[in-house]
Amino acid sequence: MNPFTTMAIAVLWGGVLSSGVLCLLTAIPRWSATPLMLRIAPYVRDVVADADLPHVALPRAGVLPVGERTLWRRLLAMFERLLGADDVLRRRLSQAGLGLDTTTFRARQLGWVIVGVMTGALTVIVLAVAGRMSPPLALLPTLAGAAAGVGYEARLAMRVATRRGRLTDELPTTLEFLALCLSAGEGFLDSVRRVAAVGSGELTVEFRLVVLAVGTGEPLADALGEMTRRLQLPGLTRAVDQVVAALEHGAPLSAVLHAQAGDAREDAKRVLIEQAGRKEILMLLPLVFLILPLSVLFAIYPGLFILRLGIG
Repeated sequence: MNPFTTMAIAVLWGGVLSSGVLCLLTAIPRWSATPLMLRIAPYVRDVVADADLPHVALPRAGVLPVGERTLWRRLLAMFERLLGADDVLRRRLSQAGLGLDTTTFRARQLGWVIVGVMTGALTVIVLAVAGRMSPPLALLPTLAGAAAGVGYEARLAMRVATRRGRLTDELPTTLEFLALCLSAGEGFLDSVRRVAAVGSGELTVEFRLVVLAVGTGEPLADALGEMTRRLQLPGLTRAVDQVVAALEHGAPLSAVLHAQAGDAREDAKRVLIEQAGRKEILMLLPLVFLILPLSVLFAIYPGLFILRLGIG
């Protein structure tokens, strides 16, 4: 047994022992319970200086001093500075329909990276114990951590693409429903409330947020504009702009919504035709690279075999 294998075995058993001890400590009620200082801190903030309170009991908005920072917060701040682009990430989280802020998302992504690094390190230790260790495998923890971070980002991108597709598919039906409510004599805000109450789907959830914003005092035009800026859908943005212009100039909203629904359906048809064209090209790949070479091989091989044997 070489020294490297001995070191790997020691690290493996030490990690198992430390994990067991931590599990036992977290199961003890005295350790897992919230400390008394944290429980009473929110009720004594008006008589105690912020410097004397734990940093976890203070607001996280950054207005008040928060004291010393933990190792996890330092790692999270460094990870956020490394990736950056908080505005883009905030817009993508809104498009995905996730009720998370950028800090929470980066914290979870950092957790995935740490888990990936630990998994890669555990794999390296197991390979070293088995005697199959090689120098290139030393990069496995780094590659596993990077793959975990990129995979978590790709999962968000996939969710954004899926939800944007659903919103685009639901847009014509929702606009026609709004036009039907307006034709029945309801106002535009009442029509939006009815769609938000009886509808189902991703766009209905966004209309519920609009109704909630209007109910808290925000103007309807501003709430609709915030929805379009959050989702960044061309068809929805065009429809909302036309509706806001019609509200300002007193134009009939029912005709505007019918026209926008027709435009949305035409856009959906165009996108479907483009996707069909791309799928048709992809269908040619197995035909050209698999079926056609096999057909040529089946046609030529018997003749080559006969010529090789000298028959005919």
